[in-house]
Amino acid sequence: MPKRLTNEQIRQLRGRCHALQPVVMIAGDGLTDNIRNAISEALLAHELIKIRIRADRAQRDEIAARILEDTGAEAVMRIGQVLCIYQRHPTRPVLLQPA
Repeated sequence: MPKRLTNEQIRQLRGRCHALQPVVMIAGDGLTDNIRNAISEALLAHELIKIRIRADRAQRDEIAARILEDTGAEAVMRIGQVLCIYQRHPTRPVLLQPA
């Protein structure tokens, strides 16, 4: 099981997340296979990504939980329709160095 982020790491990533633009937008079709693939590719490329989920609150909660479960990423920030997640790159971490 991957090591969880510390509070200090979450604070650091949250600060970086504010400047990001959403790389994936989820709307009427929900969490499709294409969206899952786009999220996985974006995590590999950037480690930290912002996702916009356009749905009602209950659906946003469900979609966010499925994204985290499917990718193994950790939620860094969630405000309204915006979810920011982090997944350490397996071979070349950039944002956070292993402890």
